[in-house]
Amino acid sequence: MDSKNYHEDLSHIRSMMERSSRFISLSGLSGVFAGVAALIGASYVYFVFHKKNISYFDGESHSYPPSLVNELVITGTLILLAALFSGYIFTANKSKQKGLKIWDATTKRLLITFSVPLVTGGIFCLGLLYHHFFVFVAPATLIFYGIALVAAERYTLTDIKYLGYCQIVLGLVSLFFLGWGLLFWALGFGVLHIVYGLIMHKKYK
Repeated sequence: MDSKNYHEDLSHIRSMMERSSRFISLSGLSGVFAGVAALIGASYVYFVFHKKNISYFDGESHSYPPSLVNELVITGTLILLAALFSGYIFTANKSKQKGLKIWDATTKRLLITFSVPLVTGGIFCLGLLYHHFFVFVAPATLIFYGIALVAAERYTLTDIKYLGYCQIVLGLVSLFFLGWGLLFWALGFGVLHIVYGLIMHKKYK
């Protein structure tokens, strides 16, 4: 009996330590929503290219007019904002259900760790756009986003690193298929997010 209580106490202590050192309220549904938003955005971009008679999948390096570049940047920004907003809503709701605080020291460390490679990658991509290296933007976003996820694993669910590894690999592979960057982008930010989100929702609901 004492042995049973001892093991229960250890399990409780480990659970408390896990809660205090990791942000464990990430919602799988937010990943699904982000993936759907990314697929909608990718479809819209393809429609824009088709409307302007631009064959994105020919493997060539195209020179896009500033108006088109601005439209693509705005589209990407809207997708990012939609993903962040949905992530906050679903995560806040999950935290409330579990009786956990969404903003604490662990959350701050998570955001800082996640933001450094993400912001670095964003500035790097702006540089690519500025120098008209458009075909490298999709691989770069996947790679830097993957690095951000792997780094953030230290302060949240360990499963997130596997999504990060997949994003990095997909980004590296897309470097050898530059004309197909939009497809790889849709796979990484769209399909992988949906698959990961469904798995996490089922595992931690």
